Amino acid sequence: MIRVRNRDGGERKHNHVFGEPKTKESRRTIPIPQDVLEALRRHKAGQSQEKLLLGQAYQDKGLVFCQADGKPINPRNFARSFDRMLKRAGLPHFRIHDLRHTTATLLLKQGENPKVVQTILGHNQIAITLDLYSHVSLDLEIRAMDKLNTMLKKG
Repeated sequence: MIRVRNRDGGERKHNHVFGEPKTKESRRTIPIPQDVLEALRRHKAGQSQEKLLLGQAYQDKGLVFCQADGKPINPRNFARSFDRMLKRAGLPHFRIHDLRHTTATLLLKQGENPKVVQTILGHNQIAITLDLYSHVSLDLEIRAMDKLNTMLKKG
């Protein structure tokens, strides 16, 4: 789904419609952790039950997350629901998009190759990945210098 400006003069400034992603890199296969895959399988099983219960009333758009009747979730409502989940879990407020930043930062912090992180994020230039997500901690810099020190001792 993409957000487009409402040009018909209606109440809403924007509408959400199905359309093509911004770039060709946006359409990609993203590997996910096994635990997440299992949770998604459970979610899909529940979704299949909802489809059966609603029958013809279910509007199957092929969405992973949708309203009970298959219609797309308004992104604002999704964000509000996310905020409630954070609160119930005792976590501080952050935006859903911040999870993307966190993933990139954690992968880089673990020493993952920046090119791999770039591909996962769908950036077409590695400079974007490094400029946006290389705000990693001092411990990475210390680790890099320790590696250099080890190499120099061997030489």
